[in-house]
Amino acid sequence: MATIIAKGLVVTNPNGSDIDRAQFVYCVATSAAQTVLVKDVDTSTLGEIYLALAGDSIIIEKAPTDTITLTAGKVSAVGSPRS
Repeated sequence: MATIIAKGLVVTNPNGSDIDRAQFVYCVATSAAQTVLVKDVDTSTLGEIYLALAGDSIIIEKAPTDTITLTAGKVSAVGSPRS
């Protein structure tokens, strides 16, 4: 298991949130399959990450102004021990 450092509060079902301008964001699906959507400041889609099951998680690296949308999930800002 990786070591991460909590850097903010948990956001439930974010919709276009920059997660307090976080660079690293921990995302967890809270129900069935979910897609994490990442957009830039111009709202252009940068990428999508598929979480197949409830409980699946991923850490996403993004620019501070990029936004995250996750319909049924929770996200929080995190950092690594080296950041």
